[in-house]
Amino acid sequence: MVKKEMIAMLLAGGQGSRLGVLTSKVAKPAVSFGGKYRIIDFPLSNCINSGVDTVGVLTQYQPLRLNTHIGIGIPWDLDRNIGGVTVLPPYERSENSEWYTGTANAIYQNIDYMESYNPDYVLILSGDHIYKMDYEVMLDYHKQHNAECTIAVMPVPMEEAKRFGIMIADEDGRITDFEEKPANPRSNLASMGIYIFNWKTLKEALIAKSEQPNLDFGKHVIPYCHENGAPMYAYEFNGYWKDVGTLSSYWEANMELIDIVPEFNLYEEYWKIYTKSEILPPQYVSSEGLIERSIVGEGSEISGQIYNSVIGCGVVIGKNTVIRDSIIMNNTVIGEGCELNKAIVAENVRIGDDVKIGIGEEVENDIAPHIYNSGLATVGEKSVIPKGISIGKNTVVFGETESADYPDGVLPGGKSLIKAGEEK
Repeated sequence: MVKKEMIAMLLAGGQGSRLGVLTSKVAKPAVSFGGKYRIIDFPLSNCINSGVDTVGVLTQYQPLRLNTHIGIGIPWDLDRNIGGVTVLPPYERSENSEWYTGTANAIYQNIDYMESYNPDYVLILSGDHIYKMDYEVMLDYHKQHNAECTIAVMPVPMEEAKRFGIMIADEDGRITDFEEKPANPRSNLASMGIYIFNWKTLKEALIAKSEQPNLDFGKHVIPYCHENGAPMYAYEFNGYWKDVGTLSSYWEANMELIDIVPEFNLYEEYWKIYTKSEILPPQYVSSEGLIERSIVGEGSEISGQIYNSVIGCGVVIGKNTVIRDSIIMNNTVIGEGCELNKAIVAENVRIGDDVKIGIGEEVENDIAPHIYNSGLATVGEKSVIPKGISIGKNTVVFGETESADYPDGVLPGGKSLIKAGEEK
């Protein structure tokens, strides 16, 4: 048996329903981000940069692209004989088989995996946040305080505190109480969903609460540890951290990468973000092409004008096409004479010539205003938009559409066009 001081368990099973059609065919942690990355690259890179070389990735929803992306972990130097990265989907047992029903249930179902490393500490992470964090510093804090559970927290504005799990801590950082999404918060320290547990404490809590339906860290495991007097501490993090769980926060986080002085810098030497890179030729910009304040992935061919946008790898943009404030993901082809404003276009989309997206007034979306809002126009992966079509704001298009799907060649603001066979 090999002993590891700390292993990481990365929860990557999320469907991410608030990202709408972006996650209809792919798990949220596998969604493209920042031109060449996927969301899960950030916690995986944090692990290897922090010296954590054993990571279990718990997948469930639409895992194919995630599994293919992670492979045996080569880009993150996690292809180890001992440790490394292991993808842990739910599996059939002799009796009592089930899907992962909650965050802690997923960890509970993998007790044997964790036991095989006999770790002193287990780091629990979420697969859908964008941030850089040295988990070794957090572990040092955990040890210094003789904690049994340390929860990473970050200060949030008091008026937003009711959206989070809130920790109440004394001046030494010891957690005295916590509240899940309180109506009247007593503190502004929001849990980031990053925990370090002593393995013994975690194992005991998981086994004690294993019969609990939808076993969850915030609702069950942490209250159990607290009730049993386990010393719990809040580790305050003050760096950049973004939950990209909604289309508007996903769009904002991408746009922040191209600020003049980006709050989140992809170009730092000492804290690299690793990803699986395709073998692609360099990007090509034609004499008519123009790129201003944008990120453009390799293998892209640009003959149009791009302003303030994030363009993925292998994207083709035709002549006289103007793209502003938009995210265009890998291998999408956009024809000539198009105009895109504040659009999120997923992977492998085909857009014909003279298409206008994101024009006109803002109108509330007709099927899911809580998802499709903020003036964004969203196009799901592998969609086809025929030439000459105009599409308004707060819209969504998903599927192989034809001219007949657009009365008068227009999809007005706030409307949704999701072809049969495609999920919302």
